[in-house]
Amino acid sequence: MWQQLKQGIVSGDIKALARSISLVENEVGGYEELLESLPTSTTPIIGITGPPGAGKSTLVDVLIGALIAQKKKVAVVCVDPSSPFNLGALLGDRIRLSEWYSNPNVFIRSLATRGSLGGLNPKIIEICDVLKTSIFDYIIVETVGVGQSEIEIVGLADCTVVVLVPEAGDEIQTMKAGLMEIANVFVVNKADRPEANAFINNLRQMLAPAFRNQPNELPIIKTIASQKEGIPILLSAIETSLQFNTNKEKRNFLLASKAYQLIQKIKMKSIDKKILLQQIEIQPDGFNMYQFIKNYNTQ
Repeated sequence: MWQQLKQGIVSGDIKALARSISLVENEVGGYEELLESLPTSTTPIIGITGPPGAGKSTLVDVLIGALIAQKKKVAVVCVDPSSPFNLGALLGDRIRLSEWYSNPNVFIRSLATRGSLGGLNPKIIEICDVLKTSIFDYIIVETVGVGQSEIEIVGLADCTVVVLVPEAGDEIQTMKAGLMEIANVFVVNKADRPEANAFINNLRQMLAPAFRNQPNELPIIKTIASQKEGIPILLSAIETSLQFNTNKEKRNFLLASKAYQLIQKIKMKSIDKKILLQQIEIQPDGFNMYQFIKNYNTQ
């Protein structure tokens, strides 16, 4: 079965691709064999991240259109927040991408975070590796938009685009969110709003010290995604970033980050939240979290 699925993935069989992703996401027995058999691929991954309400989905929509106009094939992975109780997706709001669902050059998959705090699905690395082996020229990953913990994308994407809006609030607080440290390209979306230019100037001033001794500063692109303005400039900045980041040091960092996350998940596999809940429920009153963890580690 795995060999047949592999052949389907490589040839661009959408049914085989969708089934393989489901098997990987649900850790169906033997899925590791499929992953191990996949050939190495350098298909670039573009991460789209940023706070909620920044217009990430609209931006992804117009980016798809721009890439399709260039005769490219695009895979899109959209990560939605999930219920903390049943781990199912809460939003599934992909109406902005509805134009592309029937397009043969576009593959869209929506995933839930399943409780992950990093803005991504726990199996996102493996799912992207499946997609990279297929026929696509680009893979776009849109994260859930959870703010401070939304930094796992740096270990996945070859180019990380951080989307902000002029009224994002105190720029210093935005810096503290951690998103500034992971960006390859900044996008100030909804740039037709009055505060846009002032926001961009303040952003440049805050970024300047970090790039004082470097030949190039990070690009800050103004877009109005709803009107498709600024998209060619954004695509050009993404392409430049992808070319610049093909060095061995960047590639090794990405691989190390991915390997670390995968090893971490394997080590944590024996720990089940449901079992933890059952053990906590039988604890006497005056539950001590740290004593509980200490005892759990010695079992």
